[in-house]
Amino acid sequence: MSERRHPARAAALVAGVIVALLVVLLATRDPATERNSTSKLIGQRAPAVAGEVLLGEPFDIGATDRWVVVNFFATWCAPCVTEHPELVKFSTAHAKTGDARVISVVYSDDGDAVRRFFNERGGDWTVFDSDQGRTALDWGVAKVPESYLVAPTGIVVERFVSGVTQAQLDAAIAGFTQAAAAPSAESTETTS
Repeated sequence: MSERRHPARAAALVAGVIVALLVVLLATRDPATERNSTSKLIGQRAPAVAGEVLLGEPFDIGATDRWVVVNFFATWCAPCVTEHPELVKFSTAHAKTGDARVISVVYSDDGDAVRRFFNERGGDWTVFDSDQGRTALDWGVAKVPESYLVAPTGIVVERFVSGVTQAQLDAAIAGFTQAAAAPSAESTETTS
């Protein structure tokens, strides 16, 4: 009978070790709200943003010369509600300089609910309806909130999942702007 207990103890020990390793792995990772996520769109031309304009003016992402934050959201999404004031702050700050703007794409939500949401919480940027999910599919959106930063060249440079802050967006823009402005090692060698 003692021979039967040993395999059960060994299995329990192995299971315990696996659970402990998973706990350690999850505890040492950055929270999802602080991680950027990769996307096949990074480094590629931004897909079109289509659909009926619910709020704001029509906008063509391919015809702009400033940074664009493309935000996918829903009014029923708690992290979207938390994220929204950050997008309002970002939009307000950059409206003064005209170097960046926000556009939003509704994800499986009602147009009237979206209008109420913006009326109550602010934000004066263009908001597109969900166009039956086609735009979200083109951008590879899995769930909301999800935001993409598009450079003035029309190239997608960053993806943010589970919410984004004004500070994260400003830091990303500053980093890409500095990298683009820095002379390459090759050009400094040819001038020396």
